[in-house]
Amino acid sequence: MRLPEVERGDSLRSRALIRIISAALGARLPDAARVAFYHKNFVGTALGAWTQRAMRGPSEWSVAERELMAAMVAKWNSCPFCVGAHRAVAVRGMDKAVADACLTDYRTAPISDQLRATLAVLETMTLHPDELQAAQARAATAAGVTRRQLVDASAVAALFNIITRYANALDFAIPTDAEFDKAAAMMLKRGYA
Repeated sequence: MRLPEVERGDSLRSRALIRIISAALGARLPDAARVAFYHKNFVGTALGAWTQRAMRGPSEWSVAERELMAAMVAKWNSCPFCVGAHRAVAVRGMDKAVADACLTDYRTAPISDQLRATLAVLETMTLHPDELQAAQARAATAAGVTRRQLVDASAVAALFNIITRYANALDFAIPTDAEFDKAAAMMLKRGYA
């Protein structure tokens, strides 16, 4: 359900910011950013800080790898907005063909064994959380994934298991590839908080 307040902004200040940022971007401000302007208690400062930490904070995973993880969680949750948005950021730090191969089937994509093992854990965490067991974490560590990498990847998955659901629930508009690309440049420059 698309809320008019999210579309236009719920205050005069939000409306002005949406217009200014859209003009600077040269495209419609994506709905994810619009929600951040809508009633701060809805997604608010805490979610922004958590997202910033998970996606841009110190990690053994690159920003591109974490963005690809977010895109994979979005794929598993059937969220086309988040797939497009996070794929667009990921391909600014990794080969587009690799990201696309991973989104098609991470099991056969030309990615590291560590990333493949981590995505297997995240897939279970996303699609079958009741089946997640310590054996999967041990399999990931046997593939060379560190405990810190598993913690960081789990934070990305937990976060995007929430975000993809509200993106779908609020019926986020799907930008064009060019608009996703412009927004990706902004996300890399400004971050999430």
